[in-house]
Amino acid sequence: MTGSTEIPMSLDVACHLNVLVADASPESLDRALPALADLGIHRIVLPPLDPAATDARGLRDSLERWHVSPITIAGQAPGADVSSDDPDERAAGVAALRQSLRLTAELGGDQMNGVPYGIFGSPGAPVPRRRLEEAARLVGAVADEAADLGIAMTFEVLNRYETSAVNTAAQAMRFAEESGSENLRIHLDTFHMAVEESDLAGAIRLALPRLAYLELGQSGRGALSGGAVDIPRLVTQALDDGYRGRFGVEAFSRTILAEPVADMLAIWRTPYDDGIELVRDALRVIRSGWAASTAGRREIRLARGAMV
Repeated sequence: MTGSTEIPMSLDVACHLNVLVADASPESLDRALPALADLGIHRIVLPPLDPAATDARGLRDSLERWHVSPITIAGQAPGADVSSDDPDERAAGVAALRQSLRLTAELGGDQMNGVPYGIFGSPGAPVPRRRLEEAARLVGAVADEAADLGIAMTFEVLNRYETSAVNTAAQAMRFAEESGSENLRIHLDTFHMAVEESDLAGAIRLALPRLAYLELGQSGRGALSGGAVDIPRLVTQALDDGYRGRFGVEAFSRTILAEPVADMLAIWRTPYDDGIELVRDALRVIRSGWAASTAGRREIRLARGAMV
């Protein structure tokens, strides 16, 4: 695909760090952050981090050196799960979310993504409705705490192979309403949506009142310009429908990820080798969708008029 990779001023675009490197070590950041900054990306999604084992000061210094803002990922684990039947496990799940929230604040981040409503992985059975309702209330309380810190908390909608709890935009809206929090926001990912939604643009439209992060991932986990998902059209339609939140770029390749992470995400192939080229391609795709939108066309006309 040809076209400009320049990010329009009206768009806020983030990139998952694992598109380029396997981890958030200083060595990996030194390779990834300058390249992303050169492309105009100043916001990255960090891989899941252990708050107790993370040098927050050192990581923040690395990010600030390249004027990059972090988005963290929070999750649950066996023994610390807000959807558990066990009250101690639910309490431990809330504590884990709060630890991730504190780390986000220490890193200077203003957004925390993730799967806060249960354990990521192959679900063995549906989550009982009463457990999901309780999980929503617990997650909502943390979202309110996040808002007090100036941090937007989102929850990602996953496909059926990774959770049985929240798979569609409609389910996400219900979960958000059941949370009792006006601050809990939705994270949609086109990779998962391609599995679960019959109308991707309609799902985005449905989630708009709560949608804060629209992640763009292709069906094969590779370049956004090639696959089953018409990403430019979705970007155009989302903008025309009034979406003004952040966009994310996500792709995974087995040659880049650490092997345990690749196994966990079921990344068995190598859809790409060059993360920087993948990001360039993604920016061209996003820009083409923006340029076809009403807001994009208006901005282009105004820019041309200013140059006359």
